[in-house]
Amino acid sequence: MRVSLKNYTLKYLIIALLAVIAIWSAIFYAFILDEVNDNIDDGLKDQKIHIIREAYIDDSILNTNEFGINQFRITKIDSADYEPLNRIVNQMVFMEYDGEYEPYRVLTTGFIDKDGDYRKLEIRTSTVEEDDFGINLLIALFVLYVFIIIGIFFINKVVLDRVWAPFYDILQRMNQYQFGSKRSLKDNNQKIVEFYELQNELQTLVQRNEHMFESQKSFIENASHELQTPLAISLNKIDLVLENENLDAKTVTDFEEIKKSLKRMKNLNKSLLMLSKIENNQFEDKVLVNWNEVFKTVFQDFEDVISFKEIQFELKENGIFETKANLYLIEILLSNLLRNAIKYIGKEKEIVVHISENSFEIQNSGNQIALNPNYIYNRFYKAETDETSSGLGLSIVQSIIKQYDDLLIQYQFTKNKHHFKIVRVNS
Repeated sequence: MRVSLKNYTLKYLIIALLAVIAIWSAIFYAFILDEVNDNIDDGLKDQKIHIIREAYIDDSILNTNEFGINQFRITKIDSADYEPLNRIVNQMVFMEYDGEYEPYRVLTTGFIDKDGDYRKLEIRTSTVEEDDFGINLLIALFVLYVFIIIGIFFINKVVLDRVWAPFYDILQRMNQYQFGSKRSLKDNNQKIVEFYELQNELQTLVQRNEHMFESQKSFIENASHELQTPLAISLNKIDLVLENENLDAKTVTDFEEIKKSLKRMKNLNKSLLMLSKIENNQFEDKVLVNWNEVFKTVFQDFEDVISFKEIQFELKENGIFETKANLYLIEILLSNLLRNAIKYIGKEKEIVVHISENSFEIQNSGNQIALNPNYIYNRFYKAETDETSSGLGLSIVQSIIKQYDDLLIQYQFTKNKHHFKIVRVNS
């Protein structure tokens, strides 16, 4: 699944922040708890000094064998059990107030009283408050953690939206750009250097391609114009030669082949010239065109061919399809579609035209082979080997459709029939 660069950046930024802040929170929590324990331990050690000092002054303290109010006890031990170092551990002690065991911090050490006897001193202090403090600290850290992550997420989103706005603006303008429209990108007012350079490069690329496109169109148009005259002269001369009754059969056949090739070249030349004119927007005049009537006019030119080929033709009018377009272009479009249907009619020999208020569809029986919708509108694409086809008919149809934003052409192959449907967009 593709994601935008902004969201991609934000995702990894949040993951990194989650890890960094989680590690920081764990270290901070451990450090604070260690500091609290250290303070408690310092208190226990200080209390130890006071108790031992008092024991040298007041012997009765040595008789404190149970934990009482002062939370310490002193027991007499053998010299073998004597351990002068401080040993501090956590223990669970039953508290009558809560009726349950609670954590205590217990310091155990040994000392020698003034009579030379070995004693073990145990001092304890409740760490219930420390435990509560740890829980509260953990909750506070968690809340802070969530707050920071959410805060950073929204701050970064706002910042990234603002930072990437020029980039998306450039993308939108590139999406709206149409090759050959002669419209350039708007003035480059980008404040960010990278986006400024990106727009400059795109502008240069567009201008270079437009220049090449214009050169190509001009070349095709000029070449087509120049070829028309010699082709016409050649065909006329061949016709004059063929009127000579003294020609033998082989020579006549050869000239007929030459004439056929020249006609193909002439048709190809006319098609290229038409494409060039369409793409040069030389048919900008628009009127409200009634496709029903235009098709009926175009159909008259093909009636003889349809009758000769014994094609079953049916016209279904379920509405009037009207659009604002150039009448001449629509005539060419319908003529090319009908010619294409006749040329690739298939064995069933059936053509049906459906006209509704929002679409015009022409369907013809085929040879059980669907055309490739990715290539059928490409110039010089031929689905079948056909020497009489220039491979430009459907390309011209698509070029005409592209002239109008409210029209769209669709192709389908169902039930052994080719369907070319022109629909009104947003109808």
